[in-house]
Amino acid sequence: MLPGAEVLRELREETSSMRGSQMQVSPDQGQFLAMLVRLMGAKRCIEVGVYTGYSSLAVALVLPECGHLVACERDEVSLGVAQKYFGRAGVTQKVQVHHGMAIDTLIMLLRKGQANSYDFAFLDADKRVYRDYYELLLQLIRPGGLIVIDNVLWHGKVAEPQEKDAKTESLRRFNEFIRLDTRVDVSMVPVGDGMTLCRKRDMV
Repeated sequence: MLPGAEVLRELREETSSMRGSQMQVSPDQGQFLAMLVRLMGAKRCIEVGVYTGYSSLAVALVLPECGHLVACERDEVSLGVAQKYFGRAGVTQKVQVHHGMAIDTLIMLLRKGQANSYDFAFLDADKRVYRDYYELLLQLIRPGGLIVIDNVLWHGKVAEPQEKDAKTESLRRFNEFIRLDTRVDVSMVPVGDGMTLCRKRDMV
């Protein structure tokens, strides 16, 4: 088993030659997510949109041995890469992989009675349905838990009125919705392509 930092480096290198490599989170984002999980003492986590697993691996490496990460990804090829590196880092036992549509997985978890039982979630998937993912994650996360949402700056396009494509418009609407959502405390941090932190309020 290789040290975590070495496995993360090798995963970055392999992913850099793959289709869609720009979807991989940056090293500073991975480190930031891992620090949040550590600070919270999180044990139960969810990730929506795994790609080749860099953020999942960063989180799994800092979870305690009893920790649990639900990893949702629909692309079989990239998920295979992720699982290979989970094994190389020795964290396979902490990661429950769900291949398929994340919406279906999140609904299934709720139907199994897992509402308010997760500490931490990371959302980095189809921007056009962020609102749907968010509403389900908000039910799964416990009061005081944290949802982190990636790509909220969208390479600066959300601040450019002339940008009218579907993903940009969807993110603009989502960002405004989050800003006004009284169920959470919100902070946007300019790490990577922008990450919004949503802490579920105790009253929810």
